[in-house]
Amino acid sequence: MKLIILDRDGVINHDSESCIKSPHEWIPIPGSLEAIARLNQADYRVVVATNQSGIARGMFNIMALNAIHQKMHAAALSVGAEIDAVFFCPHAADDGCDCRKPQSGMLHAIGKRFDVSLKGVPTVGDSLRDLQAGFVAGCSPYLVLTGKGEKTLGKGGLPPGTTSYANLAAVVDHLLKKPAPGHAI
Repeated sequence: MKLIILDRDGVINHDSESCIKSPHEWIPIPGSLEAIARLNQADYRVVVATNQSGIARGMFNIMALNAIHQKMHAAALSVGAEIDAVFFCPHAADDGCDCRKPQSGMLHAIGKRFDVSLKGVPTVGDSLRDLQAGFVAGCSPYLVLTGKGEKTLGKGGLPPGTTSYANLAAVVDHLLKKPAPGHAI
């Protein structure tokens, strides 16, 4: 089985400085859902791994998060894409959980659920914590320059082997062996 792990905000949809708190605020990045459809057509299982500390901080509740994810799934289906699962961490940064990225607990849970080794599994994110979690779990980290990606690239300190691409569609082009501009960091 081929598996790919995607961060949500800044990779699939536009991010917000104050976090995405309602379905109305969830707006896909152009081409991201179509890129997921291409992954599906190439027999990839697509899983989302997302920190959602807004729950712990009282900015929104689990019902709002479920509504956001319903909108994401419906939008994906409307272009022939399917997201196989969404894993999320509802904890605040200082809660000390092992599921909040940059910890790798959420990614290990994905590997266990899908009964697959994470070694070499592509993980796509726009923040250092996404890439760190993937690297520690044995995944291949891909940085997209959407969302916080350009800031992340500018700060440096990325895990070894991280490759950067303009957006999720460019990562998918690379994974499906179509030429796309990118460079190893």
